[in-house]
Order: sequence, then C-alpha cells, then structure tokens
Amino acid sequence: MVDCLEKLWPTLKEEYSPDTIVLNLDNGPENNSRRTQFIKRIVDFALLNTITVKLAYYPPYHSKYNPVERVWGVLENHWNGEILDSTEKVLGMARSMTYNGINPIVTLVEGEYLTGVKLDKAEMVFYEDKIVREPNLEKWFVTIPKQKI
Repeated sequence: MVDCLEKLWPTLKEEYSPDTIVLNLDNGPENNSRRTQFIKRIVDFALLNTITVKLAYYPPYHSKYNPVERVWGVLENHWNGEILDSTEKVLGMARSMTYNGINPIVTLVEGEYLTGVKLDKAEMVFYEDKIVREPNLEKWFVTIPKQKI
C-alpha cells in the first residue's frame, strides 16, 4: 500500500496540496495498525512528506461499507468468463472496466515483498512515539501527526 501511495503522492501533492490525508483501510493483515512493517513504512512516508496521515479502519466483516469492495464486484463481472493468462490481460481488463461511468487508473506496482519482516519491540518504540492511537479505538483509528524530522 505504501508503494502505491509513494507513486501517487507527487500527483496528489501538486494537484491538491493536502495537509492531511485519510486512508480508509479494511484492517487486512498487510495494513493492520499493529503490523510493524506497515506502521514503519507509513510513518516514514508521513515524516518524509511532512504531512498528517490518518488511518481509519473499517470494522471486521463490514466490507459492505468499503467502496472499493463494490468496485471489485464490478471488475469480477466485467472479466467474467475471460481467461486471465497474463499480466497484460489482467491490466487491460481492469483498465477497460467502468465504475459509475469512470475508467480506473490502473498501474502495475512491481517489487519483491519478503514475508516475515518485522521490527522488534525496541525498534517499534520510535514509531509508536510518532503516532497517536484514539483512546478506546486504538486498533481502529491512528493519527500520524505532521512532524518536522
């Protein structure tokens, strides 16, 4: 996720000059607010770009509230019956679908993602000090306030 945000950020910054970004997340294992590697990368992103980042998580099993889930349904219907036998085919089908009359911007993000990469407790102290967990909603709402590095 942070790779995609880093790729999109120059355009967002130029077009909107945001002071704060809010990421609505599904609380999947790869972007969970307790996943050390994700927290490290998103905090590093916020620090590097001097921006406030708010992580707002949907409750478990509430995908019906997540707009991207409706997009997945449209995509599945769009490529229903197609043989998705290459990256080019998948990207082409995704680019040619429409959701509410709009074609998505589809980009392939390539990279190697190692499994089992974690920060130890001592390393996490630095990152936990950079974030604010909403009282009583610590897992569900996290703010990374704008900070000077």
